[in-house]
Amino acid sequence: MHSKRRLRWAVIPLGIATAVTLAGCSPTELHGFLPGFDASGVPTTNRTDMVASLWVNSWIVLLGVGIITWGLMLWAMVAYRRRKGQVGLPVQLRYNMPIEIFYTIVPFILILGMFAFTARDQATIETVDEHPDVSIIAIAKQWAWDFQYNGTQSDHSDAVWSMGVQAQPRASDGNYDQSKLPTLYLPVNKTVRIDLQSRDVIHSFWIIDFLYKKDMYIGRDNSWSFTPTREGTYAGKCAELCGEYHSAMLFNVKVVSEAEYQQHLSDLRDAGQTGDITDAYDRLNNVPGTDATNLEGGK
Repeated sequence: MHSKRRLRWAVIPLGIATAVTLAGCSPTELHGFLPGFDASGVPTTNRTDMVASLWVNSWIVLLGVGIITWGLMLWAMVAYRRRKGQVGLPVQLRYNMPIEIFYTIVPFILILGMFAFTARDQATIETVDEHPDVSIIAIAKQWAWDFQYNGTQSDHSDAVWSMGVQAQPRASDGNYDQSKLPTLYLPVNKTVRIDLQSRDVIHSFWIIDFLYKKDMYIGRDNSWSFTPTREGTYAGKCAELCGEYHSAMLFNVKVVSEAEYQQHLSDLRDAGQTGDITDAYDRLNNVPGTDATNLEGGK
């Protein structure tokens, strides 16, 4: 009775300390130090929080399993160690059915639970919006990105596009010139569908702060639907080794207001970058040092 009472008094302050510690965590810590959240915890998209929650909760479960496993290992090493004066092996134990059932059933339940939550969230994230506010085609090529903003016509005759080149290092310090990176514009709080295409080899479309990436295969298009929820500029890159200049296959994403987004489309239209980008595409022009204006002039 006394031991149970002492245990209870030990657990209460431990629980209070845990609650106080969690309450003092910043949004960054609560989201597992993942990118995609600002100082107040606002996510970059309507899917970012779901991905972060799945990640953090999985680690909490795994950490709990680790603590129990390490504790049992330590207990076994202490409880069944060879005592002073003993020789040979300690007493060997066999066929402990309760323990064997425990370490068979519990991992099975954990696997089923983690699979269920992962499948649930993945089904939501992978759902493609058939009627988005904005429809975009992102085209990967060695070693840059093209972006086509579709209109309402099925033949893309009213689409506009931008064509990019690989990252260009500055002569002064060797760092990539961010102003020359291909840039994808997205309107904030609008549903977006991005159809992903590859022109040559396998690439992977990764917007880091959106906590999501999707592979791109030639001959098989993938799609991704989401809603940007916070304005800002975010880094993107190819996440699949795709050749010699893979590291220079960078791009930026600008989540902007509806007015700024429409102005960007208007600027592309005024520059004559209209229609289906497939008609203007030439992979062989995209070599290191190629100027973007030369590419756009090939239409």
